[in-house]
Order: sequence, then structure tokens, then C-alpha cells
Amino acid sequence: MHAIDGTDTRLLTALAKDPRRTVVALAQKLGLSRNTVQARMAQLERMSVFLSFERRINPAALGYPLMAFISVHVQQQKLQQVADELSGIPEVIEAYGLAGQADLLMRVVAVDAEDLFRINGKILGIDGVERTDTSLAMGELVPFRVEPLLARGPRTP
Repeated sequence: MHAIDGTDTRLLTALAKDPRRTVVALAQKLGLSRNTVQARMAQLERMSVFLSFERRINPAALGYPLMAFISVHVQQQKLQQVADELSGIPEVIEAYGLAGQADLLMRVVAVDAEDLFRINGKILGIDGVERTDTSLAMGELVPFRVEPLLARGPRTP
């Protein structure tokens, strides 16, 4: 497997600053050949370095201005079943398995408080869910970013 090197880091940094830049424009900006940039991009894609484009779509633009984080406590033997059912709720836009007090942490979006109450009810209705704790997101203080990590360079375990 190809490890991310300085050239990849420069390429990713340029993409982070302008994700719409074409391969030719990236090659010119970085002083690389078009073929090198294309090959590197293909390799990074195979390594699952790139996240889905969906992450760049603002749910508020789709009519979901309310965001909340819901911690879910589940019966451990039903964890996968619960996760499968959660994936069927469109307003659940992310879910993570946790080590700690809660078993799952989800990011959900809603139209308003009443809609959030409905969504929470759907989650509580899933067999294996014991309880939930909901926290409203009041504002994004540090948006998703990787540029500081790129500036620092790849780390090895």
C-alpha cells in the first residue's frame, strides 16, 4: 500500500483550498505533470483518502436547519440491528460506535423542535435502544477540516 508522501500532501492541500480545481490546473499549480497528478489522484482514491461529496452539502439548504447530536444506549447484542435500522432514518446523517458511556453518537438534522421530537421517537422505537440523550447544536465553532493535519504532514503509528 502506498503511504502518503510530500507530493500527496501538497496535492491534498491544493485540493482542500480549491476542490474544483482540474487535474491540469493542479499540475500547473504544483509543478507536476498531468499524468503524475492523475496517477496520484487515482491512488489516493483507491486508498479511500477522499470522503464523499455529500459531506459538502449543507442540510439547512435542504430544509433541515436544526442539528442535534444524539447519544444512544443500546443492548449490546442488538447493536448491529440497531445500526441497520438507524440507517433507514434519513435525518440520521452520521452515526459512530463509541467506547464510553454511550454506545452510539449520531448527528441528526430536523426541520424544527417538533420534527426532532418525532425523529427521537423513531430512534427510541427501535428494538434494542434503551435510551437516548439529545443535545442541540447551537453553532459550529470549528468546521470539519484537515488542512492543519496536512500542514503537519502524515504521521506513522
